[in-house]
Amino acid sequence: MDRSLVQYLVNVTNSRSVEELWDMHCRKMREYGFDKILYGFTHFSTPNGFGNPDDFIVLTNHSTEYIDQFVKTGLFLDAPMVKWSVENEGTTSWSIMQDKFNNGELNEKELNVLQFNIQHGVVAGYTISFKAMSHRSRGAIALTAASGVNQSQIDDVWLEHSDDLILLNNVVHLKILSLPYTTMSGRRLTRRQREALEWVGDGKTTQDIAILMGLTPATVEKHLRLARETLGVETTAQAVLKAAFQNQMFTIEA
Repeated sequence: MDRSLVQYLVNVTNSRSVEELWDMHCRKMREYGFDKILYGFTHFSTPNGFGNPDDFIVLTNHSTEYIDQFVKTGLFLDAPMVKWSVENEGTTSWSIMQDKFNNGELNEKELNVLQFNIQHGVVAGYTISFKAMSHRSRGAIALTAASGVNQSQIDDVWLEHSDDLILLNNVVHLKILSLPYTTMSGRRLTRRQREALEWVGDGKTTQDIAILMGLTPATVEKHLRLARETLGVETTAQAVLKAAFQNQMFTIEA
């Protein structure tokens, strides 16, 4: 393997924050001709959808204007490549979208997404749909070719570097899932909320936690209530599970 790729993978695996990792990956993908990237993942998908958007991990270097319309308004739900990523694992060229258009296989909503993307220069690229770790997890990354690069040209790049690109994106995906992250809601536990949940995860009672944290039981209950509200759940057990999924427990601060 090329020495620069080895060093990149070393740096990726040594990353201590999602922000550091994402900046590094965006710069690396530009070297291959992909200047805009959109990564999405959820642990909470259902047979009928992706779950609560507040629970999505979304990382991107697209403009705020693009993301506000594409993600926050739910436009992505009708995106042909998003639908492909839900139904498939692996990689595909965006040429399949052009084929569907040419064959009249896109519905009105999908055509609206296609037009929206054209307006924002999102016209050529590749999608990687990551292997699911559970029946409720879904994750993919959309690599958009730089302005002025057409699908045929980026297909040639992919043909030459596909193994490297798949490896790099798979490693980054797995590393993201090992780091604490902020979801679409932007909600993070405070140190005290996290500490209280960690003790719950260790099987401690409220009385035990009060002694361990040097607080009153009422204050411990307050921290646990605020943690539930922050995570958008009803029970402390659910809070422990969600905090664990988000790597907000038992972590070393970056």
